[in-house]
Amino acid sequence: MNKPEVVMIGLGYIGLPTAALIAQNKVNVHGVDINPNVVETINKGKIHIVEPELDQAVENAVQNGYLKASTSAVEANNYLIVVPTPFKGKNEPDISFVEAATRGIIPLLKEGDLYIIESTSPIGTTEKMRDLIYQERPELKGKLFMAYCPERVLPGNVMYELVYNDRVIGGIDEASTQKALEFYGKYVKGELHRTNARTAEMCKLVENSSRDVQIAFANELSLICDKADINVWELINLANKHPRVNILQPGCGVGGHCIAVDPYFIVSEYPMESKIIGTAREVNNYKSFWCAEKIQTAKLQFELEHGRKPEVALMGLAFKPNIDDLRESPAKYIVNKVLQNDSNGEYFIVEPNIEEHKVFKLTDYKEAIANADIIAFLVAHDEFKGLNLSEDKKILDFCGVIK
Repeated sequence: MNKPEVVMIGLGYIGLPTAALIAQNKVNVHGVDINPNVVETINKGKIHIVEPELDQAVENAVQNGYLKASTSAVEANNYLIVVPTPFKGKNEPDISFVEAATRGIIPLLKEGDLYIIESTSPIGTTEKMRDLIYQERPELKGKLFMAYCPERVLPGNVMYELVYNDRVIGGIDEASTQKALEFYGKYVKGELHRTNARTAEMCKLVENSSRDVQIAFANELSLICDKADINVWELINLANKHPRVNILQPGCGVGGHCIAVDPYFIVSEYPMESKIIGTAREVNNYKSFWCAEKIQTAKLQFELEHGRKPEVALMGLAFKPNIDDLRESPAKYIVNKVLQNDSNGEYFIVEPNIEEHKVFKLTDYKEAIANADIIAFLVAHDEFKGLNLSEDKKILDFCGVIK
């Protein structure tokens, strides 16, 4: 492979598809990941995550010599930081991965290089990294282009959305914004919107916080409707007939690496000002706890009525329908909670999108449905819709599979 044009640091759910997309355009990409297994897998032209069309894109890019993976960075003209930003303490964002990735490329930087952060980050992170870089390399001050450009893609449709979704691009100065705009313009067909780095950072957090607040309203309605003996799915359907009302669907909580996480980036920094955002997080977290309690109650009721412990099917582990991604999954939390409270019970744990799990023994969904006394739908996977459910089974539908 010739000298790479782009170094992509982080080859996960966003980094790898982005690297493959750029490589598809016959641009040499050097991917970096700290996990040697990930590196080895990619260099074989294979993938370590499930995402439609990604396997073909990576295989072609590797075979044609445009994509190579390694555990360390090399010199290039464009550096993209796409690493996780986990939490520390009580829901405080941890930018140590972004900092470590940045420190790894500081010795490689030269005048005219473009440095972009795509990782979800607290406001001011791009400026912090700018200061760090110039502290270590003062001779480059004002000679690098730096920007923040968040991803906004849907797992299961990433390869399409990376190209066709609009992007928000914010530089540390006007020249950096322009340079980043030109970079993304080669690969993105969606509209590119220019702003500054702080606004771009906040934009990413606000998009997901907005979704979290809207889902919290639906989840809160589901709690009220349960007490009021009203079918929440019918209620929302009727309310949405109003021309200016669009209530989302409730679920068993909120998961994933974005919506369940990003609001905390705002709340931790601005606790007094973000009352609605903070409360929405509490409502959505509580919904998962409530679902687990509902399953417990149904089990006790069954035992009282039948004089034996029920067999329970827990349907779904992913954080949303039809994907294999279990990050921050409320369904996984519910399954853990239920098992902790009754380790001797008979459970069928179902997740049709993964073959095996390190902790849970998985069961085929048809077998689980046939044998269980209580069926708790946690994720609305396509496989679960339209199933023939016999009258004698207790159904707990937390995600609108049967509505």
